Amino acid sequence: MKKKLYFGSNLKMYKNIQDTITYLHKLAQNTADLNREEIQLFIIPSFTSLEHASACTDQKQILLGAQNMCWEDQGQFTGEISPLMLKELNLGLVMIGHSERRHVFGETDIEENKKVKTALRHGFTALLCIGETKEQKDYGISPEVLRTQLKVGLHDIPMDKLDKVWIAYEPVWSIGVNGTPASPEYAESMHKIIKETLSELFQENASQIPVLYGGSVNPQNADKLIVQPSIDGLFTGRAAWDADKFNILIRNAVKACGKSI
Repeated sequence: MKKKLYFGSNLKMYKNIQDTITYLHKLAQNTADLNREEIQLFIIPSFTSLEHASACTDQKQILLGAQNMCWEDQGQFTGEISPLMLKELNLGLVMIGHSERRHVFGETDIEENKKVKTALRHGFTALLCIGETKEQKDYGISPEVLRTQLKVGLHDIPMDKLDKVWIAYEPVWSIGVNGTPASPEYAESMHKIIKETLSELFQENASQIPVLYGGSVNPQNADKLIVQPSIDGLFTGRAAWDADKFNILIRNAVKACGKSI
């Protein structure tokens, strides 16, 4: 039997306010009977939906997160969102370093590190996303890329904050409409490298940090991924955006791990 399982989704630039409210209500109803001591659910809506999402959601049932955050509390950062603004919404989670933030908007590992530190300083759980491109994979340097993203992204993080750190491994070539799912074996091999690196950084304290797999997770591969020894949860994309279908995916994955529902 595995330890606590994590299931969540980033809604990206989809679902308006009403769509988000309807989705969260339905997901909460569908999963109300699941034991939150064994299963952590989280959803990361758009910024414009966050206030309404927070008002209508019991975050003991579904933790809500923001898709990005500035590393400064305030200042001349037009278009950015301050951690103080997110705290007003009673959010518990901030996603940092998503592939699209890195590769579309040019964010660096050093910037992600600044954001992780700020998130932890303000009491958020920091979900740090890492992953290699297809080119990096083809050159055989995936392990080096992941180790670098972790070592820089988590640089100088205090040990007493590790219970607020989550990692999501999302191979860039596996994300999005044209993404190719990683095989369970490949995903496991990368998760082992991630966990080994975390152990180097934080010794026995690294066991506090869950490592989730994201990248074209779907009903066909979810059960095979979740049972891998080094995979602690599934960060699901469009397969999660229908609350009924996500509920089925979660329940099947939980059963695959030998947990009762």
